[in-house]
Amino acid sequence: MGKPILALAAAIAIAGGLIGTGSAQQGIGAAGMGIIAEKPEKFGQVLFFFVIPETLWIIGFVLGIILLLDIL
Repeated sequence: MGKPILALAAAIAIAGGLIGTGSAQQGIGAAGMGIIAEKPEKFGQVLFFFVIPETLWIIGFVLGIILLLDIL
């Protein structure tokens, strides 16, 4: 494939991962702050659920690198 098409595909993969992470974390963050305000002992659970969407941008970044390096 051509380099410009691969670069565009990598940009879309990374942007999709970042947008997905942001949209997932906006609801989790707001709800999490409410839970922590009422029950501070739930901080660990809230942090865990806040970190789970971070895997979306990691997957998008790895896919972008795979596309840019033309590995697959």
